[in-house]
Amino acid sequence: MKRFDGFCQSCGMPMTMDSNGGGTEADGSRSALYCSHCYRAGAFLGSFASADEMIAHCRQIFKGQGMPWWKRWFYTSHIRQLKRWQKN
Repeated sequence: MKRFDGFCQSCGMPMTMDSNGGGTEADGSRSALYCSHCYRAGAFLGSFASADEMIAHCRQIFKGQGMPWWKRWFYTSHIRQLKRWQKN
């Protein structure tokens, strides 16, 4: 089992937390890698060009939910290691 199996490979959200059951591929099938907040119809949502942009976005959402800074940091600290952000 890989280290981040079961987590969206774009934002890091646990896939079990996605009420839509994951994102969708171009053919309408469920994506096993990306959540519905990041991926739809075979394309990434938003204009995030880097892991740092995704981290800032997620932290802003968490801040709006009233999450303390240390939880915002903890929940986003692994994003750079996810598949979407790895250099090929």
